[in-house]
Amino acid sequence: MKNYLWIFLFILNLFIGCDNFQKVETVSSGNYLGQTPPLNQPKLFAPGIVSTGMYERDITMTPDANEIYFSRILGNFEFSKIMVIKRINGVWTDPEVASFSMNSNNKDLEPCISPDGSKFYFVSDRPDSAGKRYDKNNDIWVMNRIGSDWSKPFNLGSPINSDLPEFFPSLTNNGTIYFTRDLDGGSYIYKSVFINGKFTEPKKLNNKINSTNNQFNAFIAPDESYIIVPTYGRKESLGATDYFICFDLGHEVWTDPIHMGSLINSKSRDEYSSFVSRDGRYLFFMSSDFNKSNVNFKEDYNLKGLHNMPENGSPDIYWISADFIKTLKPD
Repeated sequence: MKNYLWIFLFILNLFIGCDNFQKVETVSSGNYLGQTPPLNQPKLFAPGIVSTGMYERDITMTPDANEIYFSRILGNFEFSKIMVIKRINGVWTDPEVASFSMNSNNKDLEPCISPDGSKFYFVSDRPDSAGKRYDKNNDIWVMNRIGSDWSKPFNLGSPINSDLPEFFPSLTNNGTIYFTRDLDGGSYIYKSVFINGKFTEPKKLNNKINSTNNQFNAFIAPDESYIIVPTYGRKESLGATDYFICFDLGHEVWTDPIHMGSLINSKSRDEYSSFVSRDGRYLFFMSSDFNKSNVNFKEDYNLKGLHNMPENGSPDIYWISADFIKTLKPD
């Protein structure tokens, strides 16, 4: 009973927690929630709507960008739910817990919609009754698009899921999946090709992609021309985990990891979730950098208001023109 009470309070907080957020001018229509697009400098995405005083990360969208999903987390991952905002008849709904995530007594996060919009992947520690697995292991789950909705979630199964934890699916145009797997105290990026309706045995990528013992949440370009790999432990890093990028030179030969610079990296320890809109125009990324904040911690004594404001030290979602990526590619 205690667990269900906590879940109820958490979901209730997700619905009403925005009441005390920093007041922002919101709109009910327009692309990307009516937000003014960024240029060559990062901007907080949808303050008070998506980016709030809570912990937000892992954004994804349908190809037409009329449905936006993201993770909202409480505390140190005690609870995690996938949120949704939809544009219906030109008007955006308020953020709410996605229906497939609401009734789960488990953690759901890291949503990813395939480039063609036909499948919705996410990570969950929910039990897999069909596979007769009832442990709390993180697996990748999937739903099929049915009209304007999604099917019931089902476990992606082997060979993608294993007895080890799997995280952060990212899909290409041809259905190849890239994901993270924890192994021997480290975290590495794997790849599995989709052939004849089945995924092949996952392959751990080479040391250009897995350049340390800790890589997380890689985003693969739909055409596999580049991969953004949050990596911990490289000497170029400004903080703990920073965004690096590798470009494809052809035939699965990748460039060395390229640090993506101070525009999206900082001294923050929390920078490990990115996504490029399906039209290729915008890079979305997670950061909890205090340096981006307008909050004056020495002078603002309204702690409740501070707690409910974006850029209070909890991770938020930012965006920047994806043209920035092109400037990083070696000549």
